[in-house]
Amino acid sequence: MMIKYKSISVLMLCFSVKIFCQLSVNLESNSQYYIDDNKIKISETESEKRFRSNNYLNINYKLNNFTVGAQLESYEPKALLNYSPALDKTNLGTYFVNYNNEKAGVDVTLGHFYEQFGSGLALRVWEDKQLGIANSLLGGKIRYTDPDQIVTIKALAGKQRLGFKLSDAFISGLDSEVRLDSLMKVKNLRTSVGFSFVNKYENNKDNTLYPKNVSIYSSRLKMEYSKFTLEFEYLYKTKDNIKQISGLDPVNIFSGNAYLLNLSYATNRFGIIASLRRLENFNFYSQRDQIGNTYNNAILNYIPALTKQFDYSLANIYVYQAQPRASFLPQKKSGEIGSQFDIFYKIKKGTLLGGKYGTDLSLNISNWYGLKGTYRNYINDVRNYKTDFLSLGEKYYSDQSLDIRTRLKENWKIAAVFINQYYNTYRTEETTGEVKAQTVILDNIYKFSKSSMKLELQHQWANGYHGNWAAGLLEYNFNKNWSAFVNDLYNYNNPDKEKQMHYYTGGLVFRKNSTRIQASYGRQRGGLLCVGGVCRFVPESAGFSLGISTSY
Repeated sequence: MMIKYKSISVLMLCFSVKIFCQLSVNLESNSQYYIDDNKIKISETESEKRFRSNNYLNINYKLNNFTVGAQLESYEPKALLNYSPALDKTNLGTYFVNYNNEKAGVDVTLGHFYEQFGSGLALRVWEDKQLGIANSLLGGKIRYTDPDQIVTIKALAGKQRLGFKLSDAFISGLDSEVRLDSLMKVKNLRTSVGFSFVNKYENNKDNTLYPKNVSIYSSRLKMEYSKFTLEFEYLYKTKDNIKQISGLDPVNIFSGNAYLLNLSYATNRFGIIASLRRLENFNFYSQRDQIGNTYNNAILNYIPALTKQFDYSLANIYVYQAQPRASFLPQKKSGEIGSQFDIFYKIKKGTLLGGKYGTDLSLNISNWYGLKGTYRNYINDVRNYKTDFLSLGEKYYSDQSLDIRTRLKENWKIAAVFINQYYNTYRTEETTGEVKAQTVILDNIYKFSKSSMKLELQHQWANGYHGNWAAGLLEYNFNKNWSAFVNDLYNYNNPDKEKQMHYYTGGLVFRKNSTRIQASYGRQRGGLLCVGGVCRFVPESAGFSLGISTSY
């Protein structure tokens, strides 16, 4: 009872000094009841708990320059299928105290925190509930920016979250960025340089050959002039463990490196973005026995696949994952090299191709290869390899896509998407074979006076693996609060006739202010679920789902 009165007192105090304090509460809940139907059955070990739920309650309280926050997490009776076993039961996931004085340029956090150095290749700790990523650091960080905002310095130290526990290693890092605009006396030129250092210290009691310290050194340059932008980053990783089929390699350790170049040019109607990247043995984990795990546990840096992130279901059947790891077993490979080009063009309205409302064109080209090199076996199982710097090895993945969007009427938007993909299953999934797939998508959104309707039609031709697919989505928004949807993916051409099935889903969605509730029933296709180029595997399943999110 005393706790209740204290809570009421805090709320009354907050409202009485509304200008100086702010309370925010966010709740997110995703639940599913799994069933067995005539096509899909979950495993016997998983079937013990058919109802599963992931729940997050986040509370932040701000008073003047101070913010206090915490997130309570509950995975009861177990987490949704294929989430990390480390996410179990109910506990306090994160908590922190932050002091931010913008005038002084000082920001200090004690407790759990998220941070990113540069592009994230050296360090990025973040949270993504859909992917099951929750890899904050528990410790402290400080950021200082001088009054002229020329120099920014960040320093941090702590241990990384691993479920509701902490990983074994101690993490420390330093990042600095300096704007050189005042020194570069060129009009309209903005230039900055940055340097990063991240260190992982982990005891090597299991094997004295394992390195206690693994560090990443990074330097980066950014230049903006008129309509052009250039970003370049080089990173070096000291010797680190590699992982084989049976676990950590007991005798072989290698250094790694990464190169990233981004170029862009943009005008009102035309733009082009080019990304080129080379990774060699560049995965980075806070605990060596977690290297290459399927749950993204203990991952310290951010290595997204630099490919087109499609919004359509069939386009995400053959989705590429970045391949930064070095390995001798089951395959001999050491990283990836490739590029992505995005070209945008807006055709003027009133022209033959632009029509009455104008037409947006988007062309994407992505190509990714393994590193070409030589791999040698030596006596006593000691191995070595050597790569050619810019030579292309075996092709891992490629796609070419054309996206055309326009309006046929003021209230009718239409999009046509054409995608050609090559997917090396042997290299990316370490299974067998390769696939060439072509996908066509027609997307319509039609607005009525008080409602709207969305209709998607998709088809994919593939010369192997799953074979051909057809898909459709119909969504009707009755008003700003209510909508209903039904969609179906039909794998009608799978070589295994038992797998020729419909993956259907139907549901209702309610939205009001910051609250969203979705209830659905159907089947989930197994495979890679990707957000922002980072993926996790999800199993086939069927059942009822309920998602709730709200904030105030």
